[in-house]
Amino acid sequence: MYKDLLSKKKKISVTGLGYIGLPIALEFAKHFSVIGFDINESRVEMMKEGIDPSKELDPKAFEGTDILFTANPKDLKNAHFHIIAVPTDIDEHKVPNLTPLLKASETVGSIIKKGDYVIYESTVYPGCTEDDCIPALLKAATKQKVKANTIDEMPEAPLKAGIDFKYGYSPERIVPGDKVRTLTTILKIVSGNDKDALEEIAKVYGHIIEAGVHKASSVKVAEAAKVIENTQRDINISLMNELAIIFDKIGIDTKEVIEAAGTKWNFHKYHPGLVGGHCISVDPYYLMHKSKQLGHDPQVIAAGRRINDEMPRFIAKRLVQKLIEKGKNPGDCKVLVMGITFKENVADIRNSKVVDLVSELIDYSINVHVVDPHASPNELAHEYKIALLDEPSKNYDAIIVAVGHEPYQQLTKKYFEQISKDEVILFDIKGIYNSKIAKEYWKL
Repeated sequence: MYKDLLSKKKKISVTGLGYIGLPIALEFAKHFSVIGFDINESRVEMMKEGIDPSKELDPKAFEGTDILFTANPKDLKNAHFHIIAVPTDIDEHKVPNLTPLLKASETVGSIIKKGDYVIYESTVYPGCTEDDCIPALLKAATKQKVKANTIDEMPEAPLKAGIDFKYGYSPERIVPGDKVRTLTTILKIVSGNDKDALEEIAKVYGHIIEAGVHKASSVKVAEAAKVIENTQRDINISLMNELAIIFDKIGIDTKEVIEAAGTKWNFHKYHPGLVGGHCISVDPYYLMHKSKQLGHDPQVIAAGRRINDEMPRFIAKRLVQKLIEKGKNPGDCKVLVMGITFKENVADIRNSKVVDLVSELIDYSINVHVVDPHASPNELAHEYKIALLDEPSKNYDAIIVAVGHEPYQQLTKKYFEQISKDEVILFDIKGIYNSKIAKEYWKL
């Protein structure tokens, strides 16, 4: 497979051209012939013009690439090495939502041929690829086989996974907004359904990943490795968040405590914060889901998730307490929230915990204004029904700097004074500033 791809006798397809799929497709397209497929036609048209809808990649990333962008699933027939990189989310009950992944599997299954490869990059629980995705793919492949009009047109029996086509799992490790640790500089985990599949998949990915590849012994091991990367980080941050709540009650600075503890060689410096996004706040629920299916009720993972999910409520309650201390009625107050994306310097609003913070403030009848230099007003209105202001107004009773966007790091005491009603009440969630910037200064 690798040699045929390298000589461009065969093509690579990437299904799902979002934050993960598009960078992968473009990097492969520097060396191979690629078909990039996405169901969103408007996004596809933007990519044809060399524009990344996610605002992560520069137009130069599209230059010198051999890639066909398409929203027509029939074009996938011309590929032989299929990568599926669609998002995996959770529903309102915190249960894994596999719908996009299964739909993508069916799409690829409807065109799959003997000798093809299928590789999943979406984050899942151990066993999902083989227990959920491959069966969905095979079901679609079977339907494809019975569309003949005559006996002469009848094809062979349905394809057998791992025999007629190979499959594998290679979890994404792209960090949105990180311009240093980019796709090719991050070690890639690869796995295959057998030794031959593993070797071919490793060669293909190894051709573009400068940092090299790690060959996992099985698909399940690779799936588990990915899901615990973010689960571990989630638990570590939840500890810091709980400590921040305790230290706030004691009246000491969490950041100073962490700096002091960090003087010991084996102390790991994690910091409190709002844990959102499409990975850290989602992946633990996939592992919890699988664990419960197996009859084990996970305690530590669940506790970490519970603490992190409660942080928006804690911050909102703390602000209301501060407003009341100042003799203000929260229902008569106007509060500015600066930053709505899930992390600094990105446009991604998926699972942003700042959205939850805004919702909590509104529940207190507070008039909330939101600004963000990166977020899309249309996307924010569509997804969360939140209006995004171009610029802050004035006379705010309190200001919350919720995301550490680069422009916010340059703001001065005078700036906050100019847009505040009276004495500045500043909540600094990311710890960007210090107490000198406002008399009433609070940080997580």
